[in-house]
Amino acid sequence: MTTSTTARVLALLEILQGGGTRTVPELAARLGVDERTVRRYVAHLLDLDIPVDAVRGRYGGYRLAPGYRMPPLMLTDEEALAVLLGLLSGQRGGPGAVSGASAAAGESAAAKVRRVLPVALRRRLEALLETADFTDRPRPATPPQAAVLLELAEAVRGRRPVAFAYTDRKGSDSARTVLPYGLVAHSGRWYLTGPGRDGGGMRIFRLDRITSVRLLSGSFEVPDGFDPAATVLDHLSRTPWTHDVAVRVRGTVEYLRDRLPAGIAALSEDGSGDGPGGGSGDGPDGEPGEGTADGPGWVHVRIRAERLDWLPPVLAALDRPFVIERPAELRDLVRALARRLTTYADAGGQPYDGG
Repeated sequence: MTTSTTARVLALLEILQGGGTRTVPELAARLGVDERTVRRYVAHLLDLDIPVDAVRGRYGGYRLAPGYRMPPLMLTDEEALAVLLGLLSGQRGGPGAVSGASAAAGESAAAKVRRVLPVALRRRLEALLETADFTDRPRPATPPQAAVLLELAEAVRGRRPVAFAYTDRKGSDSARTVLPYGLVAHSGRWYLTGPGRDGGGMRIFRLDRITSVRLLSGSFEVPDGFDPAATVLDHLSRTPWTHDVAVRVRGTVEYLRDRLPAGIAALSEDGSGDGPGGGSGDGPDGEPGEGTADGPGWVHVRIRAERLDWLPPVLAALDRPFVIERPAELRDLVRALARRLTTYADAGGQPYDGG
């Protein structure tokens, strides 16, 4: 079966589980298929040993056999985690996440999955749902071990110290003992935030670099008002990277915040208004005025990056005037992109092969 067929067969099963006899026209309308397809879907259920009875007569149709109940949902930790995180990220994933009726459907589906999970696994997953924060839409990244994520979720909820093995960004291994304040999912990666058990400042750990989590005795209190997501974003914006990029863009912080990567782009408005040539403030319809790169209507952007090759398309997509302060290498990359785009546009309808 294709993915869409499987989804509709499961939807048919969900309808039949609601009880009663459902007519073929009713099922066809609810599934968005024809009556012949409904009968084919019923055959799929029968092949899966799900007892669907055909009821004949004027008010006939299909129903589940009396007394039939679905067995407990048998999922591995990784499978259950994948299902619930997919639903959870749609509800809490920040910009671009589903909302309205889709969010309500996601909550309903997550509740149904949790109800049929084994008690022990359900308890651990509920700990994750209660303690996790999400920031923005995910990107491809190395996932953490399911056991690590679930163990840390329980530690966060129970306010239990943890010990684990950690590999830092340079590849050095160490043993850490941490008070886990919160878990945060950001751009496809999971982070743990909290101070060391023996003191020290707030620390941020990537879960895909954590192994061998062990709950320790004792407990702790999280400071009032502590925000795990804000802490992680602030930490990421200050992390040293290979390139320290400084750009000024004509626009507003609100406009740029929606278009630049959260966590590695720090934004601040320049309100001095005393740069060469002065500034004209905001233009019509809320657009920033002409100004200069040293006056009002311009935003300072600081970005820390391991590579620069992805930045020229990002700057171009802003569709706003910008001035690159550093590094000079980025100016060269932007000029190269501009030349390529000009070549593409002047190709006269013929594909450009880079020759």
